[in-house]
This record gives sequence, structure tokens and C-alpha cells, in this order.
Amino acid sequence: MRRELAAVAAGGAVGAVGRWAIGAASPTTDGFPWATLAVNVVGCFLLALLPTLLAVRRRPLLLVALGPGLLGGFTTLSAYAEEARVLVADGRPALAAAYVLGTLAAGVLAVTAARLRDQPEDLR
Repeated sequence: MRRELAAVAAGGAVGAVGRWAIGAASPTTDGFPWATLAVNVVGCFLLALLPTLLAVRRRPLLLVALGPGLLGGFTTLSAYAEEARVLVADGRPALAAAYVLGTLAAGVLAVTAARLRDQPEDLR
């Protein structure tokens, strides 16, 4: 249990720093949260891809470090919700709706794209 906790904590720290770095490198200038959208879509793709990777399936601790740890820290539902709330509060409800629905649709497409690679790499 301690090893799993340490793996999640280490992965989460790396993921959170990665998300922060992307936001810092591409600050919102037009009022649309592009960085959060990108982070969440990339996170969806990578999370769906993890179970197909042989190295991850052979090492349960690596799955914990990369799934709930790294990608859990990298993606953000709370920022997504807060940014949508801010768009509504700023009088841009249509943009908020586009952001909420667009992120959801892009996330589903990213997961679908990752699952196209459904066959685990050791079975190819």
C-alpha cells in the first residue's frame, strides 16, 4: 500500500507540474481556456492508451503511477468547471457551453482514437 501511495503521489506531482507548465507557457489571452482543453484531451487519450501498453500491464505499480498519479495530476475537472463558470459570469454563456460540450466531445474522440489501438502491443 505504501508503494502504491508513493507511486500515485510522485506521478501526481509530475502531472500537476506538467499541467502548470503548459498553462504558464500558453496563458489565456482571448478568454478561452485553450491550455485546459488541450491538457484534458491529451490526458483522455493517454489514459485510454495505458492499458494497451505491455510495460504498463506487466507492472501494476507503473499503472498506478501513470494512471491515477501522472494523468490524474495532469488533467483537471475542477479547472474545467471553474473556467466554464467564469465564462458564464463574464456574460459569455454560449462560449461556456461550447467549451463544456467541445471538451467532452474532444475527450470522447481522443479515447476512441486511443482505443483504435485496442489490441495490446504484445498480441500484435
